[in-house]
Amino acid sequence: MRQHVKPYALLVAVMFFGLLIFQGCYKFSGNQTVPAYLSIDEVDIQTNYTQQGAPTSAITDVWVYVDDQLLGVYELPAEFPVLAEGKHKLEIRLGIKINGISSTRVPYPFYNPIVYEEFEFVPEQVTYLGTLTTTYSTGLNFQWMEDFEQPDISIEESSTSDTVIKRTYPENNPEAYLSSNSKYSGFISLTEDKPEYVAVSFVSFPMPEAAGSVVVLEMDFKTNNVLSVGLLMRINDNFTEIPLVILNDNEEWTKIYINLGPNISLNSTATDYKVIFRSGLETVNEVADIYIDNLKIVSR
Repeated sequence: MRQHVKPYALLVAVMFFGLLIFQGCYKFSGNQTVPAYLSIDEVDIQTNYTQQGAPTSAITDVWVYVDDQLLGVYELPAEFPVLAEGKHKLEIRLGIKINGISSTRVPYPFYNPIVYEEFEFVPEQVTYLGTLTTTYSTGLNFQWMEDFEQPDISIEESSTSDTVIKRTYPENNPEAYLSSNSKYSGFISLTEDKPEYVAVSFVSFPMPEAAGSVVVLEMDFKTNNVLSVGLLMRINDNFTEIPLVILNDNEEWTKIYINLGPNISLNSTATDYKVIFRSGLETVNEVADIYIDNLKIVSR
């Protein structure tokens, strides 16, 4: 799967989330030459469903700190050496791909790190941590959550849209995102007779009070047609559309974290904003099926 981002969006994503360091920088004292090893399969998230939405995630990397110094960044599943012996503080921060771009891997600021205050490192021994679990950090604002489990959908089509978004049918349709909390997903059908889809979030969202605030749109999607996601910002009573990400064909449900914050900050004179979705039937398709689910706008 490929996802494309406008160059300015990529630049400001780096500005707000920092640069990735793929090499270890932990400085060890002493003459230890035999490492201990850590093994991590994956990291999942647990949520309070009513307040934080569905527990979907795409944690691709771990940023590992020993005694508050960065050891390295490791793609999951990972097994890596640590030149430490005995008890040390071990902190694991959870990494994602902002806007689905491999070159913008960052620790997600809204997930709690996993911390062991006194982790026992044993030289030559592999400590298997398996699947770890994290949670959202406290003090977050979930401005928008749409999981399509209710008949009323908080997305409205524009006058130029040929079609509308519906819930999958029937309940537990195998094409939907199915879980203990999810029996439905949003479904957009494009045909030769109805080839265009344009829609926005039903409500407008207020601008963050603090300049430079991190604001992220989380969503799951599956599509055989391109889908554009962007911002519609109200500036001087006029709406300005800012394209952010183009999601390409993907036959499997995929989680993406779309960075809204930089473009919101660059348009500080705006009074509020909406999320806008656009899609047009590609010439290679006679029919396009686009599925989305678990939409969340998260900020601090």
